[in-house]
Amino acid sequence: MQKGNRSPYVRGHGGCAACRLILAALFGALIASAAPFACAAPQDLVNKPAPGFDLTDLNGRPLRLSSFRGKVILLNFWATWCAPCRAELPVFAKWQQQYEGQELQVIGISMDDTAGPARRQAERLRLNYPVAMGDEQLAARYGGVLGLPLTFLIDRDGVVRACFQGDSDLKEMERRAKALLVRPRLGPL
Repeated sequence: MQKGNRSPYVRGHGGCAACRLILAALFGALIASAAPFACAAPQDLVNKPAPGFDLTDLNGRPLRLSSFRGKVILLNFWATWCAPCRAELPVFAKWQQQYEGQELQVIGISMDDTAGPARRQAERLRLNYPVAMGDEQLAARYGGVLGLPLTFLIDRDGVVRACFQGDSDLKEMERRAKALLVRPRLGPL
């Protein structure tokens, strides 16, 4: 045993830093490999009106959730550094094109720190739907965006009907979206 009753397995700050690095890597791997799960706090929004927002998209156009009332909305929170997010984006672009005639509207909310990476990703993937930058206030209104991707399905009346978080089952998400597309609007325009 070393002087000062220290463990012989920890040598100064370098050993602790290496341990912290290993633990951080293991924790990151655990989170990344976790199975998709239903949203925790965001799940509380299901069957409640979707929180409104008034943003500007990456092309400088106004993006207001209420302007899409009457359409089924797939609201996707994502980031460029999130591998499952990057895998979903082209699928959502395909759905936007495929179901647009049935009034599906995909809206992307990038949780990146700056617009540059999100803009480059949207251009590279030729995203055919509006993308805006999110912030802490918007994330809080949607139950806290603590894991990405986070996707909400909102019905024609503006009510959240489903929530998916993490590396989600896209077939199930599409099935749920299609079910909403065939349902008529319940409330007045």
